[in-house]
Amino acid sequence: MTFYGDLVFFLVLATLSLPAIALSLLEKPVKLYLFFASVAIILIIYGKTSLVWLSLFFVFSLFLIKLYLYLRQTYGRRPWVYRLFLLLLLSPLAANKIFSFFHVNIFGFLGISYITFKVLQMIIEIYDGVIKKVNIFDTAVFLLFFPSLSSGPIDRSRRFSDDLSQIRTRSEYLTLLGKGVQKIALGALYKFIISFAIYDFMQDSLGRYTVCHIIKYVYTYGLYLFFDFAGYSLMAVGTAYIFGIKLPDNFKYPFLSVDIKDFWNRWHITLSHWFRDFVFSRIHMGFIKKKRFKSRLTGASVAYIANMAVMGIWHGVSISYIAYGLYHGVLLALMEFYQKKSSFYAKNKEKKAYKIASWFVTIHAVFFGFYVFSGEFLTLIKVIIEKMS
Repeated sequence: MTFYGDLVFFLVLATLSLPAIALSLLEKPVKLYLFFASVAIILIIYGKTSLVWLSLFFVFSLFLIKLYLYLRQTYGRRPWVYRLFLLLLLSPLAANKIFSFFHVNIFGFLGISYITFKVLQMIIEIYDGVIKKVNIFDTAVFLLFFPSLSSGPIDRSRRFSDDLSQIRTRSEYLTLLGKGVQKIALGALYKFIISFAIYDFMQDSLGRYTVCHIIKYVYTYGLYLFFDFAGYSLMAVGTAYIFGIKLPDNFKYPFLSVDIKDFWNRWHITLSHWFRDFVFSRIHMGFIKKKRFKSRLTGASVAYIANMAVMGIWHGVSISYIAYGLYHGVLLALMEFYQKKSSFYAKNKEKKAYKIASWFVTIHAVFFGFYVFSGEFLTLIKVIIEKMS
């Protein structure tokens, strides 16, 4: 059984949802039951080895959060202590990414990246003074929240806690329940029908490097990637709604983006906004404070590239993923310069013809990025080099 991957999962989900629906309709708290349901799903889905790694990382994360909160409140902002805790927290994920490249299972459990993001957010906001109290049970539910455990969307702890503590009226919950069921149905359509059909259509182009086959693969792969992941995300959000949690949406019509910045505000939104808030902005502010560059625009452009490079590495330690991150970082840096310095952009940005042209360029740039991400672009380069040698 896998998350949102087979009939057995949905039967288990339906069974576990019934008590949550009953409690919510009776206007009773669901917090305790949600923890039980998450643990039950984890015990059913995860194998013995994965369960051990997940349990170790879960306890380790709670310990780091509580210890860092104590140190922050006792000794104030100590940058070296803060950096040490970030390093400690990132070590299991780094070990997992590096050792998986050599097919070695270290902290190999589904969802390690997304739990790490959640804990990092809490550590960073404790350092900033935004989080002053940590309820250990609420944090445990937040970290193990099963609808988004394996692949997001990435929620924020304070927003999640507010939802967790809220008792909705019967009418409010029925509206939320209806939307949740609709999202699950739409997500199933995306993932199990549309993405499967596109995948089948794409297969005869895989590993074939004529111009027609390359073009076909570039665009079908991008569409497959969207419908597969957007379908999963919709089902995760819909499931969260059933349990009374308004998990944020992850996609917002990304193929209508008029520029590359707009694309990252529409594609894998919770991930891109997480990197924007906790990586890009901190790199950029560090450049400004230390006066690394004469121009803030240059600093912002370098921060875009660094931010997206980190995102690429997060996907995996491979040339294709890193190249994908750098590619989008360069696109964002160029867009930043263009929008800030171009008089042509300032004069035409609101014109319909300009928006259409900008959309056309953006969408092709995005699909080429997906091609890089797939690994087929690197294979194509190798084929070309072999033919030339």
